Order: sequence, then structure tokens, then C-alpha cells
Amino acid sequence: MEQSVVFALFLPLALGVIMLGMGMTLVIDDFRRIFIYPKAVVLGMVNQLLFLPLVGFLVAISFNIKPELAVGIMLIALCPGGPTSNLITHLAKADLALSISLTAITSIVTNFTIPIFLNLSLYYFMGGKEAIQLPFIQTVLQIVIVTIIPVSIGMYIKKRFPVFTRKSLKTVNIISMVFFVLILILAILKEREHLVSYFQQAGLPTLLLNASALLLGYFTGKLMNLKRSQRVSISIETGIQNGTLAIAIALSPVILNNTQIAIPPVIYSLIMFMTAALVVILARRKPVPPMV
Repeated sequence: MEQSVVFALFLPLALGVIMLGMGMTLVIDDFRRIFIYPKAVVLGMVNQLLFLPLVGFLVAISFNIKPELAVGIMLIALCPGGPTSNLITHLAKADLALSISLTAITSIVTNFTIPIFLNLSLYYFMGGKEAIQLPFIQTVLQIVIVTIIPVSIGMYIKKRFPVFTRKSLKTVNIISMVFFVLILILAILKEREHLVSYFQQAGLPTLLLNASALLLGYFTGKLMNLKRSQRVSISIETGIQNGTLAIAIALSPVILNNTQIAIPPVIYSLIMFMTAALVVILARRKPVPPMV
């Protein structure tokens, strides 16, 4: 079986299992608390939907790259976080309920924002005149199946079988870490034949975009006096993008059908796993202070 097929089958399954484990660490009050005190949610959405595309545009115009690569930079900046950001948040011991809430909200909202801003990017960088549309139903179903359903099942298991859940959490955390490493390895293997060429074309801009996004999320949270766990979550949600969605949009025969545009999302998807590992290490070095 080809590695691309293995990756396509393994990734949703792995994320589903991981999200099930994450649900076993959550209770309803975790989500209720977020919407009673919505400052963190609002800031996360502003970062994801407004500030990050602006940073992407500044990066795209700052480098002498092909117009297609500039559009690719914009495309990855316009995408939502995706389930991978929830995994990283879980491993970093940050605010998982905030992360899941932001992923769910932005995954729906970006069905409307991506076509608008991507069409503007196509016009600005490539003189594009053809409007693109996203499969709204398909995108919503993806986030429900991979994220919301397994998390809900995990929360039910925790409520129904608290003793089993408490004894299983250490094993679940180990499984999550193993899956994270496997996903990284498979992502590298999947693109190994083109890595050097891709990095030469778009490595520095995508690295700058990713680093800027992570720092933007953390320090805007600090500016707004959010708890450390929330700052880390917003940093991850801002910097860990749904690369799979971006690549699908770029390569889809009925949307963009352009391999050059797919290059920045591919490189970003690899870089973000590496920077995410650093975020996890730094976040776990010092315990998250208790909620006040």
C-alpha cells in the first residue's frame, strides 16, 4: 500500500483515538467556563481569522517568491486549526476545552472567510478572476466526526466510569505521544522525495509565518492578561493550521488544481510539527498555575 494511502487512512484514525483520550480528561464545566468568560475565545478567533491572514500577507509580500507560492502562504494562513492543534494542546497540558472550542468555531467560520480572502489573494498575486468555493457540509462533517464525536464519547466514559478513566489516563497520554511521533514521521516520509526542492522554494517564508503565528497567539494572550494555559492554547491554535485542508484546496481539480500553491502548505505542515514539539517541551517545563 502506498504511503499516501497509509497516511490518509492512519491520520483520521489516529486523531480520532487521540480525541477520545482527550475527552476522558474533560467535563462539561470546562466548556461552560469558557463561554461564561469568553475573552479567550474572542481573542483566539481574532488571532486566527484576522491577525494571522494579515501576517501571512506581510510575509508573502516580503519575499521575492513566485505568485503561486505567495498564494500558498495566504492559503495556509487562512485555514483553521484542525484536530492536530487539539492534540498539541493536550500534550502541552494547556487549556484543551478552549482549544477544542476554537477549532470547532473557526472550522465553521473559515468556510466563509477562506473563499473571500483567497479570492482576493488570487487576484492580488496572480490576477485570478475565478471564484472558489469550499464544500461546507463536508468540512463541518469532518470536524464533527474527527473531533466532536470522539471527545463526547471520551467525556461520557469519564462520567460513567471514573475509576477506569483515572487508571487509564497515563496510558492514554503515552498513546497520544506515540501517535504524535508517528504522524510526524509519516508526514516526512510522504513528502521525502520533494522536501529539498520545497524547502528551497518556500522554507524560510513558511518558517517565519509559523513562528510569528505562535508568538502572536502567546503574547496577545499575555497582553490581555489571560492565564498561562489559555495563552499556550491560543498560541497553538494560531500556529498549528489545518494543512490537510489547505493542500486539498490547492490540489483539488474542482477548486485550485495547482501544485505550486500546495508547496507552502506542505512545508508548513512539516515545520509546524517540529515547532509544536518545542512548544510542548517548553509548556511542560513549568506547571500551569491553578485557575483563579
